Amino acid sequence: MKNTRQPEQNDTGTDIPHMEHPPGREKFQKVVLGYYRDHGRDLVWRKTTDPYRILVSEIMLQQTQVERVSVKFPAFITGFPDFGSLADAPLPEVLLAWQGMGYNRRALSLQKCARRVVEEYGGALPPDPEVLATFPGIGRATAASICAYAFNMPVVFIETNIRRVFIHYFFDDSETVDDSEILPWVKKTLYRKDPRTWYNALMDLGTALKTTVRNPNRRSRHYTKQATFEGSDRKIRGGIIRVLLADKRLTQKAIVQQLTEAEDRVIRILKDLEDEGFIVRSGAWLTIASR
Repeated sequence: MKNTRQPEQNDTGTDIPHMEHPPGREKFQKVVLGYYRDHGRDLVWRKTTDPYRILVSEIMLQQTQVERVSVKFPAFITGFPDFGSLADAPLPEVLLAWQGMGYNRRALSLQKCARRVVEEYGGALPPDPEVLATFPGIGRATAASICAYAFNMPVVFIETNIRRVFIHYFFDDSETVDDSEILPWVKKTLYRKDPRTWYNALMDLGTALKTTVRNPNRRSRHYTKQATFEGSDRKIRGGIIRVLLADKRLTQKAIVQQLTEAEDRVIRILKDLEDEGFIVRSGAWLTIASR
């Protein structure tokens, strides 16, 4: 039975395509690629297939909005243009370039990835999602997306925007949907002639859907709402990194005073940051680790 609802629009007035439920493979591909042709976003990391730049963009996009990444990505690439420069950089410089992105652990993981590429793979990112999934901070979905965008590899993966598209068009009548139900459709409909363009198109359509319909991802078994930033350990972690980058070295007492948080909580988080390799302690002084 064909979908008879009127075309929806996002906040920019862009028509969101409707299809029969569920759509056929060729029809789905045609509509998704047509949407991308007419409304695809002009993003700086889509103008390159350089594996290093793709890796950086994918790590940045894991937990940060596109608008923020669009600002930070060019500056980060200017400061660290390749695997070698990032691998050799002092950690404080990397964290300073990362400021404003949040989740500083990603910056540390990204540098560890660069060092592994330099030390184990001669400076060339391995074009293998199974290998990439073993790198710090890279799960299976991110590994696959890197291979799609950097190497145009016909991999199959799900992330939040892709999930939103498939739930909306293929599971409109389902109250709950598991990724194991979605993956066969992702594989079946994959546009193998050009996976890079295909996944860009899915991402943009998924983003547009977010502004048009009640979030389909709420019906996913894997849906989780992001924790509130205010009052979180994440905010305190970021505050510790920020004050240490500004003052170079501080005592534990000085950090507690600057953050105006409960002392026992700050001390616990400082210990976590030490264990993770972000900061080092020398006597009474705490500093950002050099590497």
